[in-house]
Amino acid sequence: MPRTRNDLLIALTVGAIDVAACVATSLGRGQLRTEAGITLTVLGALCLLDRRRRALPVLGAVLAVQLAVGVITPMPDSFGATLAVALFTVIRQGPARTAVLACAATLGVSVVRTVQGSEPFWLRISANLAAIAIIAVAAVGTRTWQRQLDLNRRLLAERAVAEERRRIARELHDIVAHHITTMYLMSGGARATLDTDPGTAREALVTLEASGREALSEMRQLLGVLRSADQPEEEPPAPQPGVGDIERLVAEASAAGQPTELRISGEPRPLPLPVGLALYRVAQEALTNVRKHAGSARTRVRIAYAPDEVTVEVVDDGAGGTGASPGAGGGYGLLGMRERVSVHGGSLEAGSRART
Repeated sequence: MPRTRNDLLIALTVGAIDVAACVATSLGRGQLRTEAGITLTVLGALCLLDRRRRALPVLGAVLAVQLAVGVITPMPDSFGATLAVALFTVIRQGPARTAVLACAATLGVSVVRTVQGSEPFWLRISANLAAIAIIAVAAVGTRTWQRQLDLNRRLLAERAVAEERRRIARELHDIVAHHITTMYLMSGGARATLDTDPGTAREALVTLEASGREALSEMRQLLGVLRSADQPEEEPPAPQPGVGDIERLVAEASAAGQPTELRISGEPRPLPLPVGLALYRVAQEALTNVRKHAGSARTRVRIAYAPDEVTVEVVDDGAGGTGASPGAGGGYGLLGMRERVSVHGGSLEAGSRART
C-alpha cells in the first residue's frame, strides 16, 4: 500500500501538535531535555507514514517513543496525538484480539507515564481510559461505516451490471425475434409459392434478404454500443432507431404479408433518444407477436401525442388465424416491453384488444 499525500499531512499535523505540547511542558527543564524531547516526538510522528501498511509495528514504535519522551520531558496532561492516531489505525484495521492487546499496551504505557503526574492517580487513569475508549469507539464506528459503504458500492455495481445485462438481452431479443420471425415466414411463403407463383416467391425472397440485412445492421449497432471506450471506432455508429422509424416497421410488415396501417394523432415532437428507442422496440415486438400468433391479420399501429405522454397502440382484427411461429415464446418479449416502458415511467397493457 503506497504512501499518500494524506499520510504525510496527518504525520505533519500530529507531529506539530505533539511538538507544541512538548515545548510547553519542557519550559524550565533545560534546553538539552527540550531538544531531546522534540527530536523523539518528531521521530514518533514520522512513524505514522507507514501506519496503514504496518499498523501494529508503528504503534509499538510510537509507544516506545512515548515512554522515552515521558522520561526526558514528562507531559502528564497530554495523551499524545501521535499515539491516538496510531492506536486508531490498529483498531480500525486489525481483528478484535489485536485491538484489545493494543488498547492494553497503550493503557500500560499511560500508567507508567501517569506515575509522574501531580494529580490523583485514579483521576489520571480514568482520563486515559476515557481517551482510549473514545478512540476505540471512533475506530470501530469508522470501520463499520467503511464496510457498509463498500457493501453499498458493490451492490450498486452488481445492480448496474444486472441492468446492463437485461438491457442487452432486451435488445438482442427484439432484434433477433423480429427479423428471424420475418425471415422464417418469408422463406416458408417463398417455398410454398415457388412453383405456382414465382413472382410472389421472388418478392418474399427480396423481403427475406432485406430483413436479414436489417438484422445485421442492428446487430452491428448494438456491438458498437458495447465496444469499450478505449477501442477507437473506424466510423461513428449509426443512430439508434426512434419513433420516426415505426413507419418503416409498418412498411416491412405490409411487405411481409401482414396488412398494417399507421395512424398518427396529436402534434409530433422530438423525443429523448432512450424514449424514442423504447417506443420503437415496443412497436417492433408487438408487430412480431401479431405475426407469430395472428398470422396475416389486419393490424393498426397508432401513435398518439399528448402534452405529457406518448402512446403507441398496436391492434389486430384477430382474423388472421393462429399464425406461424418458429417456436413457443417464453414470455421474454412482454417482459422486455414492460421493463422498457417502466424505466421511463410508462406502463404497458397487453391482451385482447389492449394497448401495447
